[in-house]
Amino acid sequence: MDRARVVVIGGGITGCSVALHLVKAGLTDVLVLEKGELTSGSTSHPVGLVTMFNPSPTMMRFRRYSIELYRELGAFEAVGSMRLASSREQFAELQRGVSRAKGIGLDVDLISAEEARERMPMASPESLYGAVYVPGDGFLDPHTATHAVARAAVAQGATIRTGVRVTGIELSPNRAISRVLTDVGPIEAEVVVNAAGIWAPRIAEMVGAFVPSTPVDHQHVALKPVPGAELPRDMPCFRDPDNLVYGKAEHGGVLFGGYEPDPAARWVDGVPWEHSARSLPPDYARFERLMRGAIRRFPFMEGAEVVKLVCHPDAMTPDANPLLGPVPGIRGFWMAAGLSLNGFGGAGGIGRSIAEWMIEGDTELDMTPYRAWRFGRNHRDPAYAAECAREAYKYYYLLRYPFDHDEWGRPRRVSALHSRLQDLGCVFGVKNGWERSDYFEPGKPSRMAGADQRKFGWSKPPWFERVDAEHRAFRERVGIIDMSSFGKIEVSGPGALPLLEHVADNRIDRPVGRVVYTQFLNRRGGIVADVTVTRLVKDRFRVVTGAGYVDGDLGWLRSSVREGDEPVDLRDVTEDLSVIGLWGPRARDVLETVSSDDVSN
Repeated sequence: MDRARVVVIGGGITGCSVALHLVKAGLTDVLVLEKGELTSGSTSHPVGLVTMFNPSPTMMRFRRYSIELYRELGAFEAVGSMRLASSREQFAELQRGVSRAKGIGLDVDLISAEEARERMPMASPESLYGAVYVPGDGFLDPHTATHAVARAAVAQGATIRTGVRVTGIELSPNRAISRVLTDVGPIEAEVVVNAAGIWAPRIAEMVGAFVPSTPVDHQHVALKPVPGAELPRDMPCFRDPDNLVYGKAEHGGVLFGGYEPDPAARWVDGVPWEHSARSLPPDYARFERLMRGAIRRFPFMEGAEVVKLVCHPDAMTPDANPLLGPVPGIRGFWMAAGLSLNGFGGAGGIGRSIAEWMIEGDTELDMTPYRAWRFGRNHRDPAYAAECAREAYKYYYLLRYPFDHDEWGRPRRVSALHSRLQDLGCVFGVKNGWERSDYFEPGKPSRMAGADQRKFGWSKPPWFERVDAEHRAFRERVGIIDMSSFGKIEVSGPGALPLLEHVADNRIDRPVGRVVYTQFLNRRGGIVADVTVTRLVKDRFRVVTGAGYVDGDLGWLRSSVREGDEPVDLRDVTEDLSVIGLWGPRARDVLETVSSDDVSN
């Protein structure tokens, strides 16, 4: 075949799922290209546990559908699962998660420690506070499940070619997909879906796109059965986030893995093409903490003999969310990668949503946290992106509180007022790499906040009164806030006004100097962004948005430029401008002392 309407790059579970759902939706001219054999990337290594439970409602829906798909294909064994709470804090977090899960109709229950041990007698009662029980969860064999999805795709009209490596992608003069180049010849195409797993950044580079995804080592071990403590095959799968481990029964023994607090990243600047399904040298020293955690929950494991410790890299993004959807500015280029340990759990639902998105122009589910364009210049440094990915991996199971901040890779971005804030005893939080003041501790050295909430749990924070005093100062007198981290996008050129009028719900065509508060909407009227737009001159506007949303909003604007539109230039100018906010009843009094301008009404 030297032509296909859609070329899916990558023969793992995600690529096969995308192909299946595209052909089910009617796009029969779909070709999957895999440089090795099917499942020869990260898909070949997982333990195979699949649970519906997740902090994200969208991911829970992905996972519920994935399990339905695998069961329909006869590739899933439903034995149920339990997510154990080994601390009071974890139990409180599970309560919140169960509420979210029930809100979207998942069959989940919060059970007591006694009920958990009834289902899993081998678990120690020590530090066991309860569990989330999901009866529909279970496990699969990665190889069997992927081939089942692939066979279903082929049966409905897709074509799969293995042993074919993509070497380049050609674009037309208007930056649309034209041809996919391979080591066996070119293939004409209209659409490319990048489902290349840990190689996805290298594929994206072929069209001049950027996506941050770092391979992070993940390890799991197989243990032989312990006489007198053999585990039944139908024992529920287990997850114990406090002890950082998950696992299942395997031939009377245990197969388990986990999330190390100091994971190793590799191939930060790109994964070698020749890497395939082979595992990497394991690190027993790094795995030791996980082994201790597993033994705390299941004491019989201390006498178990190790069959094999497996180490393999998985693609992790800086926020541990997948990279999905069309890439702005490159017509026909789509992402379905950076799964961040959501491979088999997410793949079924992701394949369905990509097909829906491609054909209908939108999806039923909220894809905002997963949009492939949400990262920008801040994450173009591969070393920084790798640090973010490693920390996201660290907290994949480890309990993270709402007031905690990332700690690795800091300081990354500082404002012009940073040193002055340090002098005032600032405690800095972080947003999109920016050091920002959380609160102040006068008389103390400045510092960067991190996992601070672990010290006071869910109770009132010790700095509550300090923030209250700052609030009163602004409300009753006057105060200054450094707002330089706010995202700033410059929109200029003949097409600037038409573009903004197209995406915004408010009227943008106002006099020069006017500031308009508005939202950007999608085609269904859903809110995509919450912004202000200032008209600087006739054909130049400044869009101001949140520090963490600027890259996503810039991508949305780029994706909204239609073929035939007048020229428009879109630039992130966040770091070009400092912003100082002055508020309070005495704000004008302060301005009058430092300016000769009229600051009255």
